[in-house]
Formats: sequence, structure tokens, C-alpha cells
Amino acid sequence: MSLPERRFLRACRRQSVDRTPVWFMRQAGRYMEEYRALRKRYSILQLAKTPELACEVTLQPARAMPVDAGILFADILLPLEPMGARLRFAPAPVIDNPVRRAADVRRLKDFDVEEGLGCVFSAARLASRALAPRPLIGFAGAPFTLASYLIEGGPSKDFARTKTFMHEQPAAWDLLMRKLRRVTADYLAGQVRAGAQAVQLFDSWIGALSPSQYRRFVLPHSRFVLTAARKTGVPVIHFGTGTAGFLEDFASAGGDVIGVDWRVELSQAWRRVGARGIQGNLDPALLLAPRRELKKAVQDVLRQAAGRRGFIFNLGHGLLPQTPVSSVKAVVEWVHEYSR
Repeated sequence: MSLPERRFLRACRRQSVDRTPVWFMRQAGRYMEEYRALRKRYSILQLAKTPELACEVTLQPARAMPVDAGILFADILLPLEPMGARLRFAPAPVIDNPVRRAADVRRLKDFDVEEGLGCVFSAARLASRALAPRPLIGFAGAPFTLASYLIEGGPSKDFARTKTFMHEQPAAWDLLMRKLRRVTADYLAGQVRAGAQAVQLFDSWIGALSPSQYRRFVLPHSRFVLTAARKTGVPVIHFGTGTAGFLEDFASAGGDVIGVDWRVELSQAWRRVGARGIQGNLDPALLLAPRRELKKAVQDVLRQAAGRRGFIFNLGHGLLPQTPVSSVKAVVEWVHEYSR
């Protein structure tokens, strides 16, 4: 691969790049008309479980704009189904048999990821070949985020059930997290075998915890997954939202690159995480702003990055569904133009 084609992977390893690489969380998805057309015919689970369709959705943004990497289209909750969770979307994810007691944890199955998640690996093989020479990013939900969905039965604003479970049933919580971390580590390794050239661990809801809760109930399990992922030899990105209160602890769990959201300035983030790559951290809502304000925000992020090695431009969380595709394309062009 030429230098431009390798810039994302080089940045992950804190090597020199010709310009800042850029990709977006949720860059494959509902903000694109091509994706919405497919969703009129297929459910989310049908798209994610049909390799050819998942590959097509992965490629849609890569065809539309010069992003520096593609991220595999899937859903973070897919590993829960082979464990015994009854998952559906209505339209948000719903788990009809949530985990509420120790007995529910014990009933969760261990499974072989090649058998239970083979459709994802098939999609990764197709997408990695079709996306080349640009790299494919694989991903998984982190143990805490998966556990919160299992316990809450779906999304939550306060995570009251999850926090109560952690404190009232700590032994059952640790058993749940050990089961989830094994599955997650195997799942990421399977994606690498199938062609992913980097992986990202999403801890989307981790900001709901206090620093002490994170250290006691989550950090050892995230560290297990991230350590295992690093052994695959590909760069590992560790992403969470709302981590400003315990960013040092979050980074200590592992990851070659630490994702930060818009609540932390990049210069401060580097002081706190040390010699790591940083990914971030534009507020996704700013892509709905007037074009001149959006350009200023992009330039401000690049100014904060200050040309440091190991910077990957991204959002602080995923693209919002109402985001104009033209704004996404403009951000990619500006990042490449202003970071030469």
C-alpha cells in the first residue's frame, strides 16, 4: 500500500503520515440514502446476518467519500444471541429475557464464535477484499456495555438496574463479565482472522459510572479483552463516551489508540493518557450546524491535535441519522486539506 492508503494504520502506530486520517463512527448507516433504501427491504438483523448485505453497507460510505478506513457493518449486540439472549429491534434493541439474577447469568451459554458468529466473519472477508487497499476496522461492544443491555433489557438513561446488580450481586456480576469478556476477545480475534486490519472496542455507556465503579467492576474485564486483542498484532482502539472523570483509568485498561469525546480537549487528553494515539473528537451535532461553523470546528480540532503523531480525526460518538451526507463529505475534505 502507498502512504495515503496506509495513513490510518500508520497513525494508529504513531508513525508519520502525509495528512491526518479520518473515518466516522456509524459511517455505515442510516444517514445515507443507500442504506435507508436497503432498510425498506431488510431488518437490521437481516442486514447484519447476511454477509453480502453487510459488506454492501460497509462499502457504501467508502464509495461516497475518501474516508481512510471502513468499519464493518454489524451490531454490537450480535454476540448476545448465541449466549441465549432473545434480541429484537422495536426500533431500539430489546432483550426479552433480561438478566436479573445469578441464575440468569449461569444460564448464559459459552459458544464457539466461528459457529455462532460466522456470518460476521464472512462479511469481514468480503468487505476486507472489496475495500482494499483501504483497511477494514472490526469492532465489538465492551463487556460493560453488553452487560448493561442484558440487565436493562435495552437502552437506559440512568442504568439503575445495572448499577444495582453490580452492588447487590457482585459475584454474579463478575461471572457475567468473565463470560462476556471471553466471548468478546474471541469475537475480535475472529474478525482479525477474517481480514480486519484494526479493531475497536466500544464502551458506549461507560460514562454512566463513577471512577471507583469503573475501577472495581469494569477495568479488569476491559483489560482482559484489550490485552487479548493486542496479541492479534493489529492496532486496537479503545473508545468510550463520558470518560473525562476517569480518563487515566480508562486508558490504563489498554489500547494503542484512545477514543475521546468532545467533553475533553485533545491537548488535555494527551497529557492524561501519555504516549498513545488519540481518536476524536468532534461533537456529532456540529455536522448539523451551518457550513462555516462546521469548518471552524474541524479546524479547531486539528489545531488542538497540533500535528502530533498518532492522531485520527473522528467524532466523539457516532453520526446522527439526520446528518447531511454533504456535511460528512466536507469534513473529510477539510481534514485532508488542512492537515497537509
